[in-house]
Amino acid sequence: MTTQKKFASHADLEVKKVSFDKLSDNAYAYTAEGDPNTGIIIGDDAVMVIDTQATPIMAQDVIRHIRTVTDKPIKYVVLSHYHAVRVLGASGYKTEGAEHIIASQDTYDLIVERGEQDKASEIGRFPRLFQAVESVPPGMTWPTMTFKGEMTLWLGKLEVKLMQVGRGHTKGDTIAWIPSQKVLFSGDLVEFDATPYAGDAYYEDWPATLDAIAALKPEKLVPGRGAALQTAEQVAAGLKGTREFVSELYASVKAGAQAGKDLKAVYRETFDRLKPKYGHWVIFDHCMPFDVTRAYDLATGHTDPRIWTAERDIEMWKALEG
Repeated sequence: MTTQKKFASHADLEVKKVSFDKLSDNAYAYTAEGDPNTGIIIGDDAVMVIDTQATPIMAQDVIRHIRTVTDKPIKYVVLSHYHAVRVLGASGYKTEGAEHIIASQDTYDLIVERGEQDKASEIGRFPRLFQAVESVPPGMTWPTMTFKGEMTLWLGKLEVKLMQVGRGHTKGDTIAWIPSQKVLFSGDLVEFDATPYAGDAYYEDWPATLDAIAALKPEKLVPGRGAALQTAEQVAAGLKGTREFVSELYASVKAGAQAGKDLKAVYRETFDRLKPKYGHWVIFDHCMPFDVTRAYDLATGHTDPRIWTAERDIEMWKALEG
């Protein structure tokens, strides 16, 4: 007898061990065994945080780690993209000197279009990751500064580039890049030993976006989930794993859709095809229904991702896993 899978990450209740790794004189990674990562850049006069954690209470733990290495103000908060689990902790940095919340204009547009729905949807999916969700202020996390394409910030003499090198995980994806040290913060464009969430993805663009990241020749990379990649070989492995997962999943779904199969049949087929290679990755069972649904939409003419709501999440889960 098979037991029904618990919805999304409802079965994932184990607290993860946090690592705080130094990547260079200026760059650190806050990671937690496949939970969403936060990147930290310490400049001459200020600190930049890339992705904030899911609640202000969880942001406090990031701040505690930062304070072990610097007392400089955390002036800049960068959103690599908009998903609630990445951004709702932003208000936690105000007491530490945060002056600007920076995102791409595409990310800002996504908040306008679907921010409220995404927030309700994700809080429903990840009970453990939204510790003290009541500490999140009402309303949205709004950027105070947006850019198109690329912007450069100087933290004293340290150059940090914020760049959109292509769509992938969302249309708003932004990387942070320290050219002088070859250190890159990818957000969820790259994952390591963790399943890419692709419910809002542009599958056909994602591989080329990864190629654009590879062309920068990063020697160290902080992925959206998974351990910090600390050698060029590890970076290449992270890029390759993400590219293969996204490409194999979309190829499987597209072939099924073109053969006229319905979503549930395509889901089962694709799940069974990918599980032997990727089933051990963090949140595989959680991501697959969302990933396949988005891929099926794209393969059947929905160019842009449909909005996920708490209701749509449950409906889709029951249809595919019920």
